[in-house]
Order: sequence, then C-alpha cells, then structure tokens
Amino acid sequence: MVTTVKNNDLSQAKKSKIAVVDFSATWCGPCRMTAPIMEELSEELKGQVDFFNCDVDENNSLAAEFGISSIPAIAVLKNGVLSDMTVGFRPKAALKDFILGGK
Repeated sequence: MVTTVKNNDLSQAKKSKIAVVDFSATWCGPCRMTAPIMEELSEELKGQVDFFNCDVDENNSLAAEFGISSIPAIAVLKNGVLSDMTVGFRPKAALKDFILGGK
C-alpha cells in the first residue's frame, strides 16, 4: 500500500526504517506510469519498506525542501534521513534495485 502524503507532512515516512517517497503530479505522464509500479513494489516489499506518494502540487513545501525540480522523483529515506534519489521513469526491476540499494 502506498500512503498519500498530505499537508506537507512527511512525519510518518521519517519514522520508518526505510521509506520510499514518490514525488509526482497527476498531470505527469511518467508519474502515472510509475504509480502502478510503486503499488506493486509496496506489496512485494511489505514489511521491509514503507511507500509514500507526495503530489508536488499539493505539497510544494516538501518538494522545495527536497529540491524537486523534475518528476517523477523517487527519494529513499533511511531512519528519516535522505539516503538517495533518482529522477525520471524507471522500469520495475531497476526501481526495485535502486530502492534496495543496488542502483
């Protein structure tokens, strides 16, 4: 399950051991291609990684805090700290490797 971030509140993600935050927007084609992949990975990695979706139009303070200038941008937080980030569409296998640290 992918949790939707609201009101620029990333506190739940920051409490996770490993959290993946998908910065996206409803009007973004590559973001719409990434969303179902994130849902699949959230099921495959359940119990290991927590997944979040952050609409940059609705959470512009968070987007600014993370320096998001292009979407989709996938951020990996470990114990609440930004560990890595990638920008642009990635196929499922590549995204899974990135999330698990293989890049």
